Amino acid sequence: MENNSMMSDVRVGFYKKTITKWISNKEASILVVGGGVTDQSVLLDAGFKNVVISNLDTRLKGDEFAPYKWSFQKAEQLDYKDGEFDFVVVHAALHHCESPHRALLEMYRVSKIGIIAFESRDSWLMKIVETMGLTQSYEHVAVYYNDGKFGGVNNTEIPNYIYRWTEREIEKTVNTYAPYARHRFYYQYGSDIPFQVSVEKKALLKSIFVSSVKPIHKVFSLLFPKQQNLFAFYVEKPKIPDDLYPWIQVKDEKLKFNYAWAKEIYK
Repeated sequence: MENNSMMSDVRVGFYKKTITKWISNKEASILVVGGGVTDQSVLLDAGFKNVVISNLDTRLKGDEFAPYKWSFQKAEQLDYKDGEFDFVVVHAALHHCESPHRALLEMYRVSKIGIIAFESRDSWLMKIVETMGLTQSYEHVAVYYNDGKFGGVNNTEIPNYIYRWTEREIEKTVNTYAPYARHRFYYQYGSDIPFQVSVEKKALLKSIFVSSVKPIHKVFSLLFPKQQNLFAFYVEKPKIPDDLYPWIQVKDEKLKFNYAWAKEIYK
C-alpha cells in the first residue's frame, strides 16, 4: 500500500482531472489494481460510488478503504470474470508488477468498457533525467517509506524496476492480445517535479538545478508535450460486431475468419 505523503498535489490533481474526463458515469463499476489511499481519496472526491480497490497488502483487514470494498488481488492473475467491471484503473502501480504487460492484459480482460493507467512515459528526456540521478531506475524509496518490508515488486521488500511505457508499446500489446477489432487509444500528459529530489538528504545541488530549469521546462513542455513525466492512457475496448475488422465475422456466437471477404481479395 502506498505512502500517501509520497504523492504530490500535482500528481493527485492530474489523476483526478484525467479520471473524471475519461469516466463520466459516477455509477460505473470500477476495479482499482494496486490501489491505495490516494485512489480512495481521488475517487471519493470525484463522486464515484461503485469501486473495488485491490492490492497485495497483507497488512490490511478489509475495511481500510470504506465505503469502497477491498480485495487481495495479484494484478497478473485477477480473480474476476471477463468483463466483470466497466473500467479497470491503475495509478502508479503497473511498474510494481513482475510482468507489467501481463497485468495490463488482465485489466483488459476483466473490463467491459476499457482500462485506464497512470504510469511514467519512456521518453528521451526521462532517460536524461534518470542518467543525471534526478529520478530512480529501481524504486528503493518506496520500500524505505514502507518500513523496508513492503512497496517493492509485488509489494515485497525487493525494490522494483520502474518500467516506463510508450504509446506504440501500449498499442502493440493490446492489439496482439485482441487482434480481431479496432481499439481506441487516448493519452494525457502532464509535468511534476521529480520526486526523488524532495526526499534525498544530500540533494541541495539537485534542488537548485531543478528550480533553475523550471521556466525553461514550462516552455519545453508546451513545445514537446510527450516529453513530460506524467503520463496516462485509456484503452477503450471495441464494440462487437461494429468494430470488427472486415476479415472477422461473428458466426454461431463465435469470432470466425471471414473467408468470403478474403476470397474477394486473394487469388
